[in-house]
Amino acid sequence: RLYQIPFGMPNCEDESEARTLYLVGDFSAPAEFFVTLGVFCFLYSMAALVLYLRFHSLYTENTKLPFADFCVTVCFAFFWLVAAAAWGKGLSDVKAATRPTTLISAMAVCQDDGVVCSTGTTPAMGLANISVVR
Repeated sequence: RLYQIPFGMPNCEDESEARTLYLVGDFSAPAEFFVTLGVFCFLYSMAALVLYLRFHSLYTENTKLPFADFCVTVCFAFFWLVAAAAWGKGLSDVKAATRPTTLISAMAVCQDDGVVCSTGTTPAMGLANISVVR
């Protein structure tokens, strides 16, 4: 929800206070889908672990239970792939929206003649990139 993140932009005309700008975009849906699916996968794996360890005889005697377990696992694997792809796209959109050159182009003060705006350092996105790879 980048639209909730304010940042101050200097106001060169009356130099007394900075104007507040807000980032553009809401990329929370892919992240929420990714995290929700991760929680459901964890809960299912804990339930399956209890079933495998505590009720092993029920699991081996019933032929439908292993097939149902297989089908649920395949569905979770497919949705995990979809969620990772959605989170990867959401992350690339977040990076594009928060790129320093994009932010500078949104600032009206940087568009005036004779004004030079520089970005400074580029934000580190290594840990965010790793979250997609996992």
